[in-house]
Amino acid sequence: MKAKTDPRHVARKLALCSVFCWLFSDPDHEECMRLSSNLLDLEPGDADLDLTNKIVEGVTNNLKAIDSIIQKAAPEWPIDKISKIDLVVLRIAIFEIVFGKSVPEKVAIDEAVELAKEFGNDTSSKFVNGVLGSVVSTLKEREKGSESITINSLI
Repeated sequence: MKAKTDPRHVARKLALCSVFCWLFSDPDHEECMRLSSNLLDLEPGDADLDLTNKIVEGVTNNLKAIDSIIQKAAPEWPIDKISKIDLVVLRIAIFEIVFGKSVPEKVAIDEAVELAKEFGNDTSSKFVNGVLGSVVSTLKEREKGSESITINSLI
């Protein structure tokens, strides 16, 4: 696990707060980012803002596909029944694993579990870990089977 002051970890926390914000309002990303920065009491340089923006934009632009992946990985949990924090953590991690591909899968999962522990309830980290494990397992199975792995094959 990275230190709580690692700019990349803080960037994910800021992305989590920003995406969570627009779940309850019109998606004004700049306003949500400003409010989230104030909420987390961030100073300039505390967060990797490029990473935060990449995550927020990536989740926004791929929301339907990400939610479809979540539904396939956790079919017994409809999207509207998943805790909002857990949902946002999953969306961020799935963006990073499937679409962003800028960090190893294990790093994305570790970061997601840490965010779930920090912001979620007692069972959030286990739920998030299980869903992400299922997503990664599906990716690995398709790689072994020499299937062409596309985003559409996960959805």
